[in-house]
Amino acid sequence: DERELPDFPRLQAILDRVHKLCGEGRILAMHTVGLGGVAAAISKMAFGNRIGFRLAEELDRNLLFRPDYGSLICEIPAELDAAVLFADLPAIALGTTCADAALHIADGESIAIEDAYQVWSAPLEPMYPTQTEPIQTSIPSIAAAPVAFAGRHTALARPRVLIPVFPGTNCEYDSARAFTRAGAEVETFIVNNLTPAAIDVSLSALAAAIDAAQIIMLPGGFSAGDEPDGSGKFIAAVFRNPAVNEAVNRLLQVRDGLMLGICNGFQALIKLGLLPFGSIGPVDESSPTLTFNTIGRHVSTMVQTRISSVNSPWLQHLAVGDIHRVPVSHGEGRFVASDEMMRKLIQQGQIATQYVDRAGKASMDIRHNPNASMYAVEGLISPDGRVFGKMAHSERIGPHVAINVPGNQDQRIFEAGVAYFS
Repeated sequence: DERELPDFPRLQAILDRVHKLCGEGRILAMHTVGLGGVAAAISKMAFGNRIGFRLAEELDRNLLFRPDYGSLICEIPAELDAAVLFADLPAIALGTTCADAALHIADGESIAIEDAYQVWSAPLEPMYPTQTEPIQTSIPSIAAAPVAFAGRHTALARPRVLIPVFPGTNCEYDSARAFTRAGAEVETFIVNNLTPAAIDVSLSALAAAIDAAQIIMLPGGFSAGDEPDGSGKFIAAVFRNPAVNEAVNRLLQVRDGLMLGICNGFQALIKLGLLPFGSIGPVDESSPTLTFNTIGRHVSTMVQTRISSVNSPWLQHLAVGDIHRVPVSHGEGRFVASDEMMRKLIQQGQIATQYVDRAGKASMDIRHNPNASMYAVEGLISPDGRVFGKMAHSERIGPHVAINVPGNQDQRIFEAGVAYFS
């Protein structure tokens, strides 16, 4: 209004209508309009997947850069009538999407989306880099020969999953939801480190909880703030406690159990030696590790990964060559190992997943392999397949999650882990 305050009844009417249309599947994509106006919002929408846009000829150009808080840009299917969908609301037709990756303005003038993106991202590139020096190397897309796995002799209607929660863990709810949806019974165990006495109590209780479970899941997060210089170190220290260590050995070696670690959990499995060796043991400078991304900072993006081996109960619902689109969010995700170790892991079929480009080929390009992992390794399995670790967050999935991102996002690893005990 004239005092630059929101007209709340009008805003509520807009949001109600948009919410209804979203529920009906009539809105394909949407973005808020802020300080940069329509021009900035449309540009950002185009940057995401390089879909072009052609402004309507009759559009008032003064609208493009005007701050318009509370407004929404809605993309709708071409066959729908915007005047009908947004009847009684102040809707304006901005233009149409187009196949070529350009922003078409007027009178034949256009800007390539890639050029606009470079100008938009350049000011912060020195502080928050998006590029590194290209890694000039060609790597194979690994394909391990499949090995059959037998299920447990004693079937369980609902296997029990133990999810330890450490200071800094932040993915326990998503992980528990994924396993519950798959049919498991989930126990979330909070590790109390407030006092030495509390740690002792937690260690004893954790060992007992492991003995009562069939699956241990180490979820993502930033245990102990990932400091000093090492993600997953606190988790690894807890699991090296003799009582907890012995309980893990009983689970994996005697009781036919499974372990899964994602992101921070994967880092802990590596530091414990459970990956790639299959048991808790000493690690040294020659052991594989997960270290800082070459870009020098945290990365958060969607990646494509390719199944390279299915030699694990966790991967029994998949086939070599399957490609999935999953999110990553980490600062230390770069897998590093000696050439000798890499050859051994490939030969034994322990490379579970690789980062791949849009053609499905393993890649060292930062756009597809954001941490520059050697051989584009995203996930590993132990020699017997019982332990599986990966960087990408397979648990971050749901009917309303990343619905505008194309590709198969469901890796079905939680269902596979539960099904192993049926």
